[in-house]
This record gives sequence, C-alpha cells and structure tokens, in this order.
Amino acid sequence: MLSRSYLIILLFVFAVQISAQADEFCAESGNAPSFDSPFAHVPYVFGKIRISGLEADGRFPNLSITLSGGPRPNEKLRIGKTGNYCFKLRSPGETLIVEIDGIEVARKTLSAALGQLREDFEIQATPSGRSPASGVVSARFSRPVNPQTEEYYKQTAEAEKNKDTNKALSLLKQIVALDPADFVAWAKLGSIYQDKKSYAEALAAYKKSLEQKIDYTPAWINVGMIRISQKEYEAAIAVLKQAAEIDPKSARAFQLLGETYLQTRHGNLGAEALNKALLLDPIGMAEIHLQLAHLYQLAGANHLATREYKLFLTKVPGYKDKKKLESFIAKNPETP
Repeated sequence: MLSRSYLIILLFVFAVQISAQADEFCAESGNAPSFDSPFAHVPYVFGKIRISGLEADGRFPNLSITLSGGPRPNEKLRIGKTGNYCFKLRSPGETLIVEIDGIEVARKTLSAALGQLREDFEIQATPSGRSPASGVVSARFSRPVNPQTEEYYKQTAEAEKNKDTNKALSLLKQIVALDPADFVAWAKLGSIYQDKKSYAEALAAYKKSLEQKIDYTPAWINVGMIRISQKEYEAAIAVLKQAAEIDPKSARAFQLLGETYLQTRHGNLGAEALNKALLLDPIGMAEIHLQLAHLYQLAGANHLATREYKLFLTKVPGYKDKKKLESFIAKNPETP
C-alpha cells in the first residue's frame, strides 16, 4: 500500500502521465515524443490493440493498423504481440484502420483537433481468427442473424469502409427501425455518433441498446468514455463501476475506472482498480506496470518503480527497451 505522502504526489503528477505513456507506445515504431521540442507541438496518436478469443494453436494473426487521410500517403504498421502502435498525426480528421489477416475489423476517425491522442482497440476474434464487423462483442452478446437486416449490415460495413458515416447512420437507423431489439445496432449507432462527437445522440442510442440488453458491457464502457471526454468524472465512475459489476472479468472497465479515480484524486481506489485490471489481463494490461512505474519515478519512489518494471519484464520479456529498464532496476534496488 502506498503511503499518504506518495499518494498526494502521484495525484499531482498524474496529469503528465500521457506524455510518459506516449514514449512507451511509440518506441516500437521508432518515435520518441518526449524528445520533440515542446515548441514544435508535434501531435501523436498512440495506443494498444488487444485481441481476445484467438485459437488454441497460439498463432498470432497478421495484425496491422493504417493511418489514412490527409495530404500524405497512408502509413501502415505491422503490430506485434504487445499490440502497441504510434503515428505522428499529419492533418485533422485522419482515420485509423485495423486489419487482421488483411481483413478490416475496426475503424476510428480521429478528432479534428490535432493533439496527443490515445485510442485503444479491443477485438474479439471469431474461431476462424477473424473479427466480427460489429466490433467488440463476446459470445454471450451474440444475436441470431435477422434476414430482414442482414443486407443492411453489409451495406453499413461498406459505408464505413468508404468513410461515408452519413450513409452508415442512415442504414443503422433503418436496421433499428426494422429490429428495435437489436442492441448491437443501437450500440453501433451510438459509436458512430460518438466518433462524430455528437454526444447527446450517442448517449440516446446507448440508452436504447441497454434498454434491450442491460448487461451489454460495451455500451456501458462507451458511455463511461463519453463522460470522461466531457470531464464528468464522477458520472464516469458511476457508469464504469456499473460496467465492472455487470462484467467483473472486463479488464478494460477496471482500467478506465482506475484512471478515472486518479483524475478525481482517489488514489487508493485508482490503484485498486488498475491492479484488478492487471489481475484479469496480466499480459494485455501489462502497460499499467509502466504507467505506475513512471508515476513512482516522478514521485521519487524509484524502489517502487523498480518493482513495477520487474513485473512488466516478466510479462513482456521481449520489450524493445528491456536494457534501459534493466539498467534502471540495477541502479534502484527495491529496498530503498
């Protein structure tokens, strides 16, 4: 357990966490945001792609992410098992496209305002190794195919691929008109509104989704993310607590809950939720060790940072900057 003095310091330094995270995510693609001149205001988008439900043979798919749009050619990165990616942004409103084995499985249009952005993707693979077009949907959230709406879903996927969000919205509205109980379509409608930052419409769509299936965790998590983006942290905590209670195996819900607790200066609760995320998904959430380590370093608690770095390296032994972390560990024993 952290001492009170450490907790107070950590709360003050939490605001710089994004800069620390950026270097860790960007190292694999050869970028180092912290080395850029602060006067250059170089914008980055970075994050992690998590894939669950892969087949037992252990084959990791051909995973890639592309930054599309803007005046320059598309940039494509091959993603390793860490799931980390990083791009320098080039112009407002660019799009991230995730592909598995050459098949598009997710797409995200970025904010029109350039700045440091973190965008994570969570992909639920099907037994064939491909992801359903509807996004992060576990088996317990699957619905039988409705023949009345199947063609509309195909057209929606095509519209999204062509970045025609207005057509996608129109098609999804037709889907929910034909099948008002389709909680997946309602949530998809909400996600498109969310991408467009039409938060009132997004929240209304998520509400409809949850009216059809109250335990649909992806909708709860997205509502929480909207509240976070609006800096309504107490509301976000209430929503994310609900998501974690409904699905106590959702590492993402606990991760967001922990980070939001830290924003509201609830250090102990934040650490508890982050550690729960680590317990649920030790490898996929391994980056949390790095986040905590950076905070400890900024607080002058290097021995605690060493502990987090050690735990991280046991989970990600092939980390690109392993020698750098080992050097820090050698100079800062766990016993201060």
